[in-house]
Amino acid sequence: DSKAAAISSPVPVAWYPTLAVFMLAIGLIVTASFFIYEATSSRRNRSLAKELTTGAIASLFLGFGSLFLLLASGVYV
Repeated sequence: DSKAAAISSPVPVAWYPTLAVFMLAIGLIVTASFFIYEATSSRRNRSLAKELTTGAIASLFLGFGSLFLLLASGVYV
């Protein structure tokens, strides 16, 4: 007769709004720097590795920021 353990978040619920704001802010800043890089660099000077790295970092922060925003607003995903 085994009882199931309650599932709990590894991050305290009180941190959700703060994490959402900071992660979304960082993601938007990295996204802005990506667009500025694309607009100001010539085609010869662009680096595919830098573009992919910047895009991946922006995507990571915006994704987790969106997740914590949904969790902070009561939408449990």
